[in-house]
Amino acid sequence: MKNAQELEGNDLLDALEIEVEEPLIGGYTPRQERLIAGFEDVLSFRETNGTGPEHGVHRDIFERIYAVRLDQLRKQPEDDLALLRPLDRFDLLTVPNPSAARAVDTLSPEELLEALAQDDPGDIGTLVHVQSVEGRREAAEYVADRVKCEDFDLYRSLFQAAEADLAAGRRSAKRFEKEVSIEVGDFFILSGQMVYVAAVGESFRAPNGGPNARLKAIYSNGTESNLLLWSLQRALYRDENGRRLTNPSQGPLFGDRLEDGDVASATIYVLRSLSKDPKIVAMRDVLHKIGVTGGRVEDRICNAEKDATYLLAPVEIVATWKLANIRHFKFEQTIHRILASAQLQLHVPDRFGISVEPKEWFVVPLPVINEIMERIQNESITEFVYDSSAGGLRRLDAAR
Repeated sequence: MKNAQELEGNDLLDALEIEVEEPLIGGYTPRQERLIAGFEDVLSFRETNGTGPEHGVHRDIFERIYAVRLDQLRKQPEDDLALLRPLDRFDLLTVPNPSAARAVDTLSPEELLEALAQDDPGDIGTLVHVQSVEGRREAAEYVADRVKCEDFDLYRSLFQAAEADLAAGRRSAKRFEKEVSIEVGDFFILSGQMVYVAAVGESFRAPNGGPNARLKAIYSNGTESNLLLWSLQRALYRDENGRRLTNPSQGPLFGDRLEDGDVASATIYVLRSLSKDPKIVAMRDVLHKIGVTGGRVEDRICNAEKDATYLLAPVEIVATWKLANIRHFKFEQTIHRILASAQLQLHVPDRFGISVEPKEWFVVPLPVINEIMERIQNESITEFVYDSSAGGLRRLDAAR
């Protein structure tokens, strides 16, 4: 303990209980910056786990720390709460934690200091964090709530395919690197859930100067979030089990010898439905079936109106290509990978009344299909994937 003669500057002011107005940084005082940073950690926990942090010896240490931090934030003066409320998407500041095992007042000084992540034991009202204050504030302002994904059926098959690729070794899960980009069609594992990036908005600069954008992220538990690219990167990097799924390896489309399912000379065809169903009519110009046959396409489609595969309606041939020595199964795998985000999600009853979900119909413009076929023939197609938000093919990041 310092005596009065040893006190200098701020120490003396603190001893006299004189408050010094702190300089503003980017519109906030340093103390306000620290409050926002501490609250953003609690918001991130709620976003990731679906519930606010709770007390209890059986809880993870970080959850217990955040629970104490939230209790302390709720006790802040009204001016501080007014600063934090616009960021409080989950009403954490106004909803009490019913599971609190003990009051904060009963914590030891060491536990309280750890919970508040303080550097100075003499200032129990200060919340600090090791990361950039500016970056923390930016993240806090854009924390996105997860909500039910109303059209999750559109993405269910993508998750199933990704899981199958992992099981078959066509994909692998690699530790997320901090500087790795995030793009449409990417899969990640975060907090034990698979995450699919369905859309990437317009790019802008984050406070640290790096690129940022609003994402549409779909989670394997049937929820979605419009979080920031920067926020997802940080969450993946901080999660010890955060993983990026590599792009699937499909193997060669063409080979020197035929295998089961391969055809010496195949016709790849594109069909357009002539169905009078209003849902089909509305998307007729961009809805196409892509398939491969070793025989005549005309023979293949002669009874289309009786086959649920063809949406129980006549079809017209839009385009065809002749390819030699093509691996039938690999071709279908490749098409389904490239156009996964554009696959039609529709159940059609077959002639026995059994619901069938046709897999070869895609909502994709014909010019894009033409480009896909060109790249199949020059064998560059494995470098691309269809970006439904941009309406065209996107080159995969070679670095990934």
